Amino acid sequence: MKWLSKIVSWIAAAMVGGVFGVAGTIAHSVMWGPVPIGIIIGTIACGSILIGIRALTHDRAATVAAGLGMVGMLMLISGVGPGGSVVVQNTPAGQVWIYIVAGLVLLTVAWPSFRRLPVRTEADARA
Repeated sequence: MKWLSKIVSWIAAAMVGGVFGVAGTIAHSVMWGPVPIGIIIGTIACGSILIGIRALTHDRAATVAAGLGMVGMLMLISGVGPGGSVVVQNTPAGQVWIYIVAGLVLLTVAWPSFRRLPVRTEADARA
């Protein structure tokens, strides 16, 4: 039954990542004067959910699933829609958003697991 719970957690992580990917992608172009507030808030939100999934599950695969959901939805809604509309335009802000999402996913997946590092004792230090 442990494998079933892992698969369910991966599916849930992919769905949550997809939701955050859509929300960040839709909001990335919001500007507050010269400040790209949409990119800032989207980066914080997407990074927080990836870090949260990694910290709570201690499972790299769940973080990969969330990242795939996030990047997958970003790519899905970045194309030209049936009505000819484009959510992520080929502008510097759109390019930055795509690279930020990909970088966040790579960073959280590649981050080392400190739980598995060996613990040094005083006896090891003296030797």
